Amino acid sequence: MNLFFILKPKSTIVYLPDNITIRQGLEKFKAHSYTAVPVIDKDGKYVGTVSEGDFLWDILNKNTFDIKEKEQQNIKSIIRKNYNPAIKVDTTMETLFEMIQNQNFIPVVDDRNYFVGIITRKDIIQYLINKTKN
Repeated sequence: MNLFFILKPKSTIVYLPDNITIRQGLEKFKAHSYTAVPVIDKDGKYVGTVSEGDFLWDILNKNTFDIKEKEQQNIKSIIRKNYNPAIKVDTTMETLFEMIQNQNFIPVVDDRNYFVGIITRKDIIQYLINKTKN
């Protein structure tokens, strides 16, 4: 099966640009009530995923609760390496099923690492339910 059948395209989801500040990122999280969001660079390439926990750990590790200070810090500084890795559009369903066990959503990129969207655990469960009905 082609992953595009269960893909939520970039145009329909919330993502963050990598050049915003931590304060701006926190405001987006508050507005959308997500726990993790993909981050892309100015060219549209996937950089990583940032989570609520990343914001919290940054605050705790720097021992600062001053939101003004977070206006000077870029969101790229809190992205964990290898957290929520992306898959290519030609990834097999078997690999997708293995990865979704450990991630709520999987970022999807094309061959040039341009972000094209996400696949959620809910989408995969719905796909499997529909498959068993047919």
